[in-house]
Amino acid sequence: MLKQLTIKNFALIEALHASFSQGMTCITGETGAGKSILLGGLSLVLGKRADMSSLLDPEKKCIVEASFDIGAYQLETLFAELDLDYDPYTVLRREILPQGKSRAFINDTPVNLGTLEEVSRHLIDLHSQNDTMSLLADQYQFEVLDALGANKKLLSDYQSTLSLYKRAVGQYQSLQKEAEEAKATQELDHFLFQELQQLNLKEGLEDDIEQKLGALTHVDFLQSTLAEAIQYFESETVGVIDQLLKLRGMSVELEKRSQTFSPLASRFNALFIEAEDLLRECKDSYENLETDPEALALFQAKYDALNNQMLKHKVNTVNELITVMNQLENRLNKTLNTDQELARLKAAQIEYKTQLDLYAAQLSENRKKAVTILEQELSTHVSKMGMPEAVFKIVLTPSSEFLSNGRDVLDFQFKSNRGSSFQPLKKIASGGELSRIMLSVKAILSAYIKLPTLIFDEIDTGVSGKISDSIAEVMVGMSQKLQIINITHLPQVAAKSHYHFKVVKTQHKDKTITELVPLDQEARIDEIALMLSGNQVTPTAVAHAKQLMN
Repeated sequence: MLKQLTIKNFALIEALHASFSQGMTCITGETGAGKSILLGGLSLVLGKRADMSSLLDPEKKCIVEASFDIGAYQLETLFAELDLDYDPYTVLRREILPQGKSRAFINDTPVNLGTLEEVSRHLIDLHSQNDTMSLLADQYQFEVLDALGANKKLLSDYQSTLSLYKRAVGQYQSLQKEAEEAKATQELDHFLFQELQQLNLKEGLEDDIEQKLGALTHVDFLQSTLAEAIQYFESETVGVIDQLLKLRGMSVELEKRSQTFSPLASRFNALFIEAEDLLRECKDSYENLETDPEALALFQAKYDALNNQMLKHKVNTVNELITVMNQLENRLNKTLNTDQELARLKAAQIEYKTQLDLYAAQLSENRKKAVTILEQELSTHVSKMGMPEAVFKIVLTPSSEFLSNGRDVLDFQFKSNRGSSFQPLKKIASGGELSRIMLSVKAILSAYIKLPTLIFDEIDTGVSGKISDSIAEVMVGMSQKLQIINITHLPQVAAKSHYHFKVVKTQHKDKTITELVPLDQEARIDEIALMLSGNQVTPTAVAHAKQLMN
């Protein structure tokens, strides 16, 4: 509910402050007094665009501030999603700076115009005769049916599931395309991987093969050299072992005579032990050496295969070859995982589609029930407003596709006179008829959902007499459940309002200023009398005004 509205330095408004209450408030005034300017200022806090021409004084900033009591609107989730501090008493503010920059705030938090518009549309619903065109939009007509059918939770579940379904379909198609492209190289990758896998690649493999090849290739030279070395060790007269044995004995004799030779004796002893160990190792190596043409051929083949693979994959080391093999394995595993993921996505599509079918069927069922209510109540409401022969027919046709709000295609049909045929509402309803139909729709909706503050901008233009009385009664009935602000030229509508403001244009020094003046009971009578008489307050008009107000 709109509580306070402040406008400063906007168009012809120097400074305006107004307080509003629950119920129905009317705003009247002569043509050109500035009622449209008032709405223009309000539209700034609804997120509309503005420019420098809006400033009354181009040296000062324009400020529009609207305060709302939003405790009954359950907007905590919306505020959380927009990262805003929630307060049951919320203030929207818009500033237009002299430099042309625009700033917007919600509860003193800077926001962009998109956020301001998103929040404000839950707080104010502004209607003029031009805005009735929204009634012709399929989206709005569905919103009305879904409100009457209590489809809010069901529609949210459907749309969430539809999003998941579309995502699964998109992912499946994308992955399927990747899989088809991968199949072209899968066989080659598998062959190359097997070639490398047969080599039993590991770090140091190349050095190991080269060592073994060297031993097998030069076995004769190795044997003769080792035999000669063993002979040098074991010769009885000049052999290394025999000579070291003599040296060790001499060092022992030196040690006996002087302990200063103990280190020397220890070193000769160690040298003798090392020589014996070397001899044993030479003998072992000699005994293990043998000519093995088959082993030589095997290691030569491994060496050739390893080098061939390095050439094929254009690498220089075994480690690089291992990296290539790992890459091939990863691609092969990805192909295998792709098949599993495709199967999972296909199953998910089926599951989501089954759930969507259930949601869509329930939505359609609820809408069919709502259609009966809407057709009857619309006819009843518009009949009171001068359309006694009007009949509505709302046709729901099933679609083969999942649409954004279900599987229904809606055709809103209307006939205004008995004997005529039903035609689409958008083709035959006049502007005045659409205004009354829109008012009826809002009146019906107010019984089912919590509507924001409704502001009607002269939607009663072009009607008079009994019809205007009926329009006023409908608005008063709606105002028992929500706040109504009505800009009107009809005295019948103004007389039924709980509160009354008048827009007046005055001369202030060298400037023309628009002001919004609250009217007390006596001033209201005079204003309504003036609206009735057209140019002056007469006793007859005053009496008529009092009669309308009672």
